Amino acid sequence: MSAVPNIKPRVVIVGAGPVGIATAIELGQRSISCVVIERNNRAGNAPRAKTTHTRTREHLRRWGIAQRLAEAAPFGIEYPPNVVFVTRLAGPEITRFEGSLYCSPKRDERYSEHSQWIPQYKLEAVLRDHAKTLPCVDIQFGKEYLSCEQDERGVHVHVRDCASGSEQRLDAEYLVGADGSRSAVRESIGAKMVGTYGLSRNYNTIFKAPGLAGAHRHGPGIMYWQCNSEVPSLIGPMDSDDVWFFMPMQLGPGVTFTPEQTVERIRTATGIDLPYQILSSDEWVANKLLANRYRKGRAFLVGDACHLHPPFGGFGMNMGISDGVDIGWKLAAVLQGWGGEILLDSYEVERRAAHEVVLEESDANHSQLPGQLAREGIEELTPRGDEVRREVAELVKRTKHREFFALGVMLGYSYKGSPIVVSDGRPSGWCRSLDYVPTAEPGCLAPHRWLSDDKSLYDLFGLGFTLLALDDVDARDLDVAVSEARAAGVPMDVLRLPDPALRELYQAKRALIRPDQHVAWRGDAWPANEVLAVACGLSRRHSVPEVASLA
Repeated sequence: MSAVPNIKPRVVIVGAGPVGIATAIELGQRSISCVVIERNNRAGNAPRAKTTHTRTREHLRRWGIAQRLAEAAPFGIEYPPNVVFVTRLAGPEITRFEGSLYCSPKRDERYSEHSQWIPQYKLEAVLRDHAKTLPCVDIQFGKEYLSCEQDERGVHVHVRDCASGSEQRLDAEYLVGADGSRSAVRESIGAKMVGTYGLSRNYNTIFKAPGLAGAHRHGPGIMYWQCNSEVPSLIGPMDSDDVWFFMPMQLGPGVTFTPEQTVERIRTATGIDLPYQILSSDEWVANKLLANRYRKGRAFLVGDACHLHPPFGGFGMNMGISDGVDIGWKLAAVLQGWGGEILLDSYEVERRAAHEVVLEESDANHSQLPGQLAREGIEELTPRGDEVRREVAELVKRTKHREFFALGVMLGYSYKGSPIVVSDGRPSGWCRSLDYVPTAEPGCLAPHRWLSDDKSLYDLFGLGFTLLALDDVDARDLDVAVSEARAAGVPMDVLRLPDPALRELYQAKRALIRPDQHVAWRGDAWPANEVLAVACGLSRRHSVPEVASLA
């Protein structure tokens, strides 16, 4: 085979899905050169994620493209994010959740961006378009990852051109595997997926359904749970031009469908006969798996390459994008010379803790699917049927609310215990909860506040660290902090906001905010020569004695 001259980016990313591109953006916005290689063209309407969570949109806001995603919404961001439980689309309603998944654009003090119901391929297009504007990011489609070797100076990635068959070697300093559930990078570094395989076997079909939105009486929604014993399934609108998704649940082994059979199942499931047209179908298996390690030397795993779980709650893609953000800023810090090796060690420590929370939550959501909610008599239009539906409605309210209102899972995870988080020495007030209660305890996401109609506190945070100063007294300690940062080459902005409400919210006069908007440290005065070394991964010290009591 013909050889192609070696190219030397600083980071090679395998996989140009949302996780890989998010990683590239995080690096590219910090002027770190990277190449993204992708075997497929990422075109079409393959069934993937449909919900972009609040945290993901907050990342897009940092990157300056949240509004572009809003503009790409096929139904507009005001579309009602209702989840409706029915027997069939043509049958009676059981119950519903309105305003689910925090998709309402109404301003909320707890976060800077609402969630959004949008097909993953539209999100990918917005991310790719932005990545292409970054001079340091090179996206190469039609390139297949083959293998890698590492030495003390870098990683050598072998790639094949899918069209010509020619091979080349990319020499870089780090490798990120964002290549999905069948990750070749994971195999290269000898990592194994551990957990439970085959929780359920399911189909996901994308189809055109002209007139379906007006053919039922349940009103607009993003998802309809069809709870019947014949074809228990999920169905909902996905894109303009009458494009819908259909997901028959918990199929037996060996069950397959031709396009014609799938059309019949849609008719049976909905009770509505229309000229349906199948666009794509995809079998998927629900698993609960984590990689036994996320790193080997200079190679890292992100997204589905290191965690797989049922999609109920919509956490997977969103969690993967936050993986890319985490490893992205940390790799940039090391490559720019102000981050230490401990910073890279912290990636798995921090993200594994978040992944474990999501695996537990999505597994719980998976335990109640449309088939489990079906009951004898549930479809009867009789007093007995009414009673059965009331009983199922109560069960749905008890067991499914958590799936659609889990802001604590989206925003409430904590990195406390991470080697780059400085404990403030106080008893922990943080606890895991489906509800989100903002706290500035080190390791948690910085509490949010709106400063004006359209100005978020997060908008004032810098690309590097931000030192919040929340009082208006003598600030000589801030000068010390700035001098330390300059001497170490650490990008750090000082943000003076002498606001009693913010001080109460943060329970401190000072707070150091990381590039990913998590709290690295808080206190009432900057402790000289202590905090930055830990936050930048240059020291393993976990706590700093308080120099003044917290107000």
